[in-house]
Amino acid sequence: MNQTNTQSNNKTGKIFLVGFGPGNAEAMSYRAREAIELSDVVIGYSTYIKLVKDLLDGKEVVRKGMTEEIDRCIEAYDQAKLGKTVSLISSGDIGVYGMAGPTYEVLLQSGWTPDSDIEVEIVPGATALSACASLVGAPLTHDFCSISLSDLLTPWPRIANRIDAAGRSDFVVALYNPKSGRRTQQIVEAQRILLRYRKPDTPVAIVKSAYREAQNIQMVRLDEMKDCKIGMLTTVLIGNSTTFMREGLMITPRGYANKYDNITGEAKQGEKAGRSLTMGLTGWKAVVREYMNTEPHHSLRDIARHFDAPMEQIIEAISEADNDEATAGYKAIAIQQDNIQAVLEASQQFGKLRAVIRAEGGAVSELMISSADFEQRGDWLNIENEHFHCHINWSQVCSAWFVRHDTKLMGIQFFNQHGDTVFNLSVIKRDGSFPEEIINAYDQAWNNLGQNNPGQNNLNQQASAVNE
Repeated sequence: MNQTNTQSNNKTGKIFLVGFGPGNAEAMSYRAREAIELSDVVIGYSTYIKLVKDLLDGKEVVRKGMTEEIDRCIEAYDQAKLGKTVSLISSGDIGVYGMAGPTYEVLLQSGWTPDSDIEVEIVPGATALSACASLVGAPLTHDFCSISLSDLLTPWPRIANRIDAAGRSDFVVALYNPKSGRRTQQIVEAQRILLRYRKPDTPVAIVKSAYREAQNIQMVRLDEMKDCKIGMLTTVLIGNSTTFMREGLMITPRGYANKYDNITGEAKQGEKAGRSLTMGLTGWKAVVREYMNTEPHHSLRDIARHFDAPMEQIIEAISEADNDEATAGYKAIAIQQDNIQAVLEASQQFGKLRAVIRAEGGAVSELMISSADFEQRGDWLNIENEHFHCHINWSQVCSAWFVRHDTKLMGIQFFNQHGDTVFNLSVIKRDGSFPEEIINAYDQAWNNLGQNNPGQNNLNQQASAVNE
């Protein structure tokens, strides 16, 4: 006998956590219907109970209000302890913004374990975002995320950070709980944040009550979103930078056009069917180096912006060049983790230095210093002289790299755990060139403190080319 369709002999009660999909009978799974039919008691929010009323004949029905979620969980547990089979129901998927999580929390807090005499089974259902997406085209064909705008249980700054991260990462975004009678500004703030990263004409689908009698669909632009009719029964789907509208359909390309001419044509030059793109995990750093050679006038920061990558990843791409591979004159090597502190001491041999610190808001400070101006106090590296005081949180420095260019740069870059620059130091030229004794000191530090990387030339072999 199929154990999923009957209680085990040593179980005295059972809780089905049932997601029944968008609400129409056709979209409900066979198992969801079966679970409700097997149940003695059905518990749910009043609206959910109405959506499955045809399945409730002979059942004990417990209706709970919008803010009584925990009461539903407790009720389900209490009924199961009496030996009953219980369905706690939810629209969509009960594990997605549904009752599965709170139920397990209540059960575990009460001492229940999976080996207890009450069995728990989750019955998945079609989520609101997938149901809504099916009505407007194919907006979720590539990477997407869902974010609830309800700040009743989640602090708003955390929600805002998630919206910002989704926008920055170019996810298609599904917004749950976008607006209610009392929560009217959250959707306005979400639009404001996403417009930092998305064009005003980014496609947006606003779907209310998908597959129910009150179904309503609005297809608009991102800059029009906040002025639309939106409520608690609405899910908002916001496209990414490639999403487009055509013939009334909202489509997010899967990416085939990156590899094949006109999607269905032959593979583009350098691409192969069934293989990662040249910009895939194993190839994209070679693309960075190629770009540097074709655009040699760009700075490292320009290149990082072009590839939308942390600066450390660009420098790492430079460091992985073969000995005979050009990188627009740049060379780089990682500093061994144990030597990051020692590199500050080594910089005392580099003469005058330029320290560059960039503020998150966009300001850039360039300080002309010597390493004698360094002083460490606990977690802080202080750079102080009679003209300025600069304080750097040294505990944030997780990695460091030597970076040089044959004619214009000899420096050290310090990065945090995200690959973002904490600060960098550059040797200052004298009369338009680097003094030979400084070159020798820098080369010695490179060779003694840098990680052993077979792809790197020993700088002793390169020093004579620096001032050519």
